[in-house]
Amino acid sequence: MISDFLYKYYIDPVKYGEPYNIVETLTYAIILIIGVYLLYRWFSNSTWLAERGIKLDAAFILATLPYVVLGGVLRVVQDAGMVTGDWQYLIVTPPIYFLLFFFVLAMIFVGGTLRKNGMIQNFLSFYALAGCMAVLVVSLILLSWGMVHSHVDLFILAIIPLMALVTGGLVWACMRYVLKWEYVNDPLYIALIFGQMLDASATSYGLTFHPAVHYIEQHVVGSNLIEMTGTAFVMFPLKLVVLFPAIYIMQLYRKEANQAFWHLVLLAMIVVGLAPGIRDMVRMVLYV
Repeated sequence: MISDFLYKYYIDPVKYGEPYNIVETLTYAIILIIGVYLLYRWFSNSTWLAERGIKLDAAFILATLPYVVLGGVLRVVQDAGMVTGDWQYLIVTPPIYFLLFFFVLAMIFVGGTLRKNGMIQNFLSFYALAGCMAVLVVSLILLSWGMVHSHVDLFILAIIPLMALVTGGLVWACMRYVLKWEYVNDPLYIALIFGQMLDASATSYGLTFHPAVHYIEQHVVGSNLIEMTGTAFVMFPLKLVVLFPAIYIMQLYRKEANQAFWHLVLLAMIVVGLAPGIRDMVRMVLYV
């Protein structure tokens, strides 16, 4: 029956915190692709955005990164059990993406309206600051909760980003100086590399060294590789196998593609690395 199928592959994995299954993974990938396309159409055809000077370019993507971080820290609110009842399922994957999408739209609407009425001079500054303030508020709430109910291991906030910076720097240096890809100096490519290395660092450290024993790799490919190799550090070569061809192909596509669509695709690639990396890191800080 349809209801049995929905519960088995979509509802129960979310409700009971199970790893992603192949049906769920493919479905979310399709939703992501459709979402990117619909956003592209909106940015391309919206006179409202054009009248307010809002366009989908590198500056807009960089200003959106705080919202990506927000998704990671907001997800931990549910991990920590701070929200109970059915409301908690609004901040799990994938509903949280829809929640953040509407929040981003709201900030675009507010910022665009203020810019149109001359109340602010720079839309992107307002837009990025709103995202940063939201991250700060949620982070302070989590930290306050952790100080009362759980561990707070601030060492994690040093070691995981350090691992990501070191490995990301090595990846960037290889691309820049060995392969002579000068275009990896682009801040968007740097953000992509760092986000993916943060995800790999958090997974590897969490499954190998963190005292909490209930952490698991939720994604299908990653969990299977960890099981096959016996080490979570296999996430690093897995990321490299994806990163090198992905950046090369994205740069080839950049020369001929619609720039708005290219930027959206790159943002989606950043999200799938940075957001889970942030979530896993904050979970380990709070031992949840």
